[in-house]
Amino acid sequence: MMTNQQKTLDLVEQRKPRHSLSRALYHDADVFQQDLEQIWHKEWIFAGHTFEIPKAGNYLTLKIGNYPVVVVRDNGGEVRAFHNSCRHRGSRLCTEAKGKVAKLVCPYHRWTYDLDGKLRFAANMGDQFNPDDHGLMPVHCELVNSYIYVCVADQAPDFAAFRRDVSPFIAPHNLEDCKVAFESNLIEKGNWKLVFENNRECYHCEGCHPELLNSFLENMSVAGVGGNDDPELVAFWDRCEAAGLPSRLLMDPDGQYRMTRIPLFKNAVSYTMNGQPAVKGRLDKTDEQNIGALLYFNYPSTWNHFLGDHALSFRILPLGPGETLVTTKWLVHKDAQEGVDYDLDNLTKVWLATNDQDRQLVEETFQGTGSPSYIPGPYSDIAENGVCQFVDWYCDTMKKKLGNTR
Repeated sequence: MMTNQQKTLDLVEQRKPRHSLSRALYHDADVFQQDLEQIWHKEWIFAGHTFEIPKAGNYLTLKIGNYPVVVVRDNGGEVRAFHNSCRHRGSRLCTEAKGKVAKLVCPYHRWTYDLDGKLRFAANMGDQFNPDDHGLMPVHCELVNSYIYVCVADQAPDFAAFRRDVSPFIAPHNLEDCKVAFESNLIEKGNWKLVFENNRECYHCEGCHPELLNSFLENMSVAGVGGNDDPELVAFWDRCEAAGLPSRLLMDPDGQYRMTRIPLFKNAVSYTMNGQPAVKGRLDKTDEQNIGALLYFNYPSTWNHFLGDHALSFRILPLGPGETLVTTKWLVHKDAQEGVDYDLDNLTKVWLATNDQDRQLVEETFQGTGSPSYIPGPYSDIAENGVCQFVDWYCDTMKKKLGNTR
C-alpha cells in the first residue's frame, strides 16, 4: 500500500517543468500534512520581531502546523521559544496572540513555569514528583536584526549562513529601533503555496493592484530576480551601495531566500497613493533620498519590504489545505507618533487594498484548481520566473526530503 509520503513524492515528480502544480498538490489533505511534516515542521519560521516583546514577560504566540509555540522574553533579556503546551495534561499556557506575564501559568491546573521554562509550582503531585523533569519543551530560536525565527524540529537547519547573508542588507534600516504601527491578520481561503505564488509575480499587478502601482514598478519586480543586464537597475544599485546600502541580488544557492533592492515608480519613495513618504523621518541614516525598496523573502513563511520611511513584514501560516493566515505589520521608528509623524490611513491604505485584492485572487485560484477539469498551465518566460522559482524550490525540497521513502 502506498504511503502518504510516496503519494506526495509521485505527485511532485509528475509536475511538468515550468508549469504550475496539480490539483492534488493544492487540495489533497495528505499532501498538506506532508507539507507540514517536511517543510513547516523542519524549517526556520518567522515568528515576529524582538521589539514586539521588549520587556521580561512579554510574549507572542503562533501555531506552526500542528505545533502551538510561545515566544517570550525572560528575566535576563533573552528571547526564548517553547512548545505552548503544559507538561501536565497538555493545555496551552498562553491563549492570546500577545501579552505580558510574570510567569507562565497553565490555566487548567495552575502549573507554573519561570520565563526560562523551569517548572516552579505543581500542586498535589506527591513526594515522588520531580519538577526538574517537567520543564517546558524548548523550541529552537534565533534572531537576526529584530527578526525572530523558530524551528520546531528536533534538530534545526543551520541558521548562521542565512544570518550572515541577510544581516548586511537589513542592518542599515535599523529595525531594532522600530515599533509596529499597525497589524493586519487576514485569513485567505486558499492553499499556502498559492499565497506565496501570488506574491512571487507581478504579472497580475496591472489589472489587479491600482493602488500599489502608484509606487511599485511591475517590470522591475521581474527584473529584480536577475537584473544584471539592466543598466538603469545597475546604476541604481551602484548609487545605493555607494551610500552604504547593500542592494545587488543575493540568493541562497538552494533558492530558499533572496535579497535585492529595486527602484520605485517615477521616483516614488514610499508605498503611498502619491508616492511621497508616509512617515516623517527615516529608518536609515544615509543621505541617499531615493533608496527604493529592499525586497526580502525566506520560504516558506515570510516576504518583506524595506523603504526609507517605514518597513513591512509579512508572515504566512498554513491553517489547513485551503486556509492560510497572512499577517502584515507596518513598522515605523519607535518615536514616531500617530497623527503627528504619520497618518495611519495614508500609511496602510496601499497594502490593505493590495492584500485584500491578493486574497481574492488566491481564493478564486484555489476554487478553480479544485475543478476536476483543471490542468496545470505553463509559466510565462517573461513575467513568471519568480513564481516558477518558488514552485521549483518547493518541488526540489519535497523530492529531497521524501526521496528515501520508496
